[in-house]
Amino acid sequence: MIMARILIVEDEKAINTLIKKNLELVGHTCVSAFDGEAAFDEMEKTVFDLILLDIMLPKLDGFQVIQEITEDIPIIFITARGTVHDRIAGLKLGADDYIVKPFDMLELQARIESVLRRTHKADKLFTWGDVSVDLGSRQVFINNALVDFSPKEFLLIEALIINRNIALSREKLLEIAWGYDYEGDTRTVDVHIHSIRKKLGWEDMIKTVYKLGYRLEAKL
Repeated sequence: MIMARILIVEDEKAINTLIKKNLELVGHTCVSAFDGEAAFDEMEKTVFDLILLDIMLPKLDGFQVIQEITEDIPIIFITARGTVHDRIAGLKLGADDYIVKPFDMLELQARIESVLRRTHKADKLFTWGDVSVDLGSRQVFINNALVDFSPKEFLLIEALIINRNIALSREKLLEIAWGYDYEGDTRTVDVHIHSIRKKLGWEDMIKTVYKLGYRLEAKL
């Protein structure tokens, strides 16, 4: 599955490295820059599908960077500046999204996926062996034959694919598929995962993570 080329412009090396490692786990290709000028150096060498851009940067800040970018590249601001004024300023300058530190990596993943889909830069087809999952039409095929999945099962499949190679807790999967207000037991996740494994033949791909939840192993 072809994923996005992402430029991470963040001067805090620990945060930059953490984001890079997590995004590369799910298949993205990432390049790090630690100041505004370095971001333009990287853009001269590589065509990116998305830029994650901090605001408070050395040399050129994020607001200056976004104003000087001439290419049509989706941009998500990642910053500690979370006031309404800063959010409005960032969005008015052309950012596609704005996420405030500290943030959950799964939330960042979801925001990235959303922006890439909205800007038509996401690969909406996940293929593994004889299984194809069309994230756009929300359909699943085995050897080109349509397989019937409930809406909840598809939401779980989608979450595992988007966050592949990352362990997701049962609580997080429950929240994704059933919502924050669902009062049922997490065992319902186990039942649905069992059904998905059986239908797709993914018994070895969807790993049970001891005392946590599940992980889709799809090393690229």
